[in-house]
Amino acid sequence: MSTDGAAVAGDGNNARLFEQARRVIPGGVNSPVRAFRAVGGTPRFIARGDGATITDADGRRYIDYIGSWGPMILGHRHPAVQAAVHAAVDDGLSFGAPTERETLLAEAILQHVPSMEQLRFVSSGTEAAMSALRLARGATGRNVIVKFEGCYHGHADALLVKAGSGLATFGHPTSAGVPEAVVRDTLVLEYNNVAQLDEAFALHGERIACVMIEPICGNMNFVRASLPFMKRLRELTSRHGALLVFDEVMTGFRVALGGAQALYARDLPGFAPDLSVFGKVIGGGMPLAAFGGKRAVMEQLAPLGPVYQAGTLSGNPVATACGLATLQEISRPGFFEALSARTRDLASGLGEAAKGAGVAMATDSEGGMFGFFFATTLPRNYGEVMATDKDRFNRFFHAMLDRGVYLAPALYEAGFVSSAHSQADIAETVAAAAASLGGHTDR
Repeated sequence: MSTDGAAVAGDGNNARLFEQARRVIPGGVNSPVRAFRAVGGTPRFIARGDGATITDADGRRYIDYIGSWGPMILGHRHPAVQAAVHAAVDDGLSFGAPTERETLLAEAILQHVPSMEQLRFVSSGTEAAMSALRLARGATGRNVIVKFEGCYHGHADALLVKAGSGLATFGHPTSAGVPEAVVRDTLVLEYNNVAQLDEAFALHGERIACVMIEPICGNMNFVRASLPFMKRLRELTSRHGALLVFDEVMTGFRVALGGAQALYARDLPGFAPDLSVFGKVIGGGMPLAAFGGKRAVMEQLAPLGPVYQAGTLSGNPVATACGLATLQEISRPGFFEALSARTRDLASGLGEAAKGAGVAMATDSEGGMFGFFFATTLPRNYGEVMATDKDRFNRFFHAMLDRGVYLAPALYEAGFVSSAHSQADIAETVAAAAASLGGHTDR
């Protein structure tokens, strides 16, 4: 390492740092997917980000399509965001007391999400989802929650659940340390399966507190909830007095300015969830998330109501500065139109590269979020995702990494484009894909 902390290119720092980390951190990482277990090889330790690129500890530069798993919608080190953070740091790191900026950020979010009248800030998506479920149970006086296989809502115990043995049966823990009793009220259904929805509500409708769903699932790579499925879900929850909870930690302010719910409201007039969970983009890359809904539901929270929730660093002044600056930038006219066009160019370019190589690939995108599968058609649920060609994905991942393109190191993770990605970055990525797949493209 050089004296200023920058890595020296080509000296094996990634491998050395990984070995060092494994001695003091389980698996050498603080979030499992970072360990490259799904694809094999040595994870890259990142030293710096600049715009659309990241540089690893060996000095290797990559076009970055992870973007910190979604938050970096403006790219790395955006000058307006950095200036706002530096100014906030100058005033102090944390106070454990209210600050004006919390209110300003809440107002900025609510302005674009009409389904919410109030929200509360927390520090992570897991915390937001967990709190939303507690609130839903407290507001309805019911215990049963419904989730969908392949949707990830953080690592709260009640959500680490796999599907039961048959239709509309309750789930089983997917993690050691989660007792069966904790998940006995969690019902796991197949994504996009209307028949299972109908059966679940016919059997358990009066006991269901809420249904939580990723409207565009980014933890199955990229899978949309169909309009008929979402329409039926809204009908059933309303009819049975259950709350519909949208987990927009990934999609919020990423697929559209109003999140995925704005897209469904466009096609299903009057559509709105009862509670929403946000994270990632609203924090601009710092630890910040939120959950919110109508005033009558949100006022069930302490100190006004009986549902307790608290957090020492909730609404942190530096994180809110980062989030507010990010939202101000992405709210500019034309931002999402340009971002969406760039992302579509990438998705279609990858498809063209695969076609040129004679390889089956299905792609999709929305806003600054995209996915691709080595399959002839886009999957509709977790089972179909897992039936795609995992081995080909792993080979493609490493071939792209060798060519300076950093994709998610697992086939079940979505990718992200930022406003910092240029047309040249997209063209370079598509050319790398063509070479990695052994084909050619005119892009």
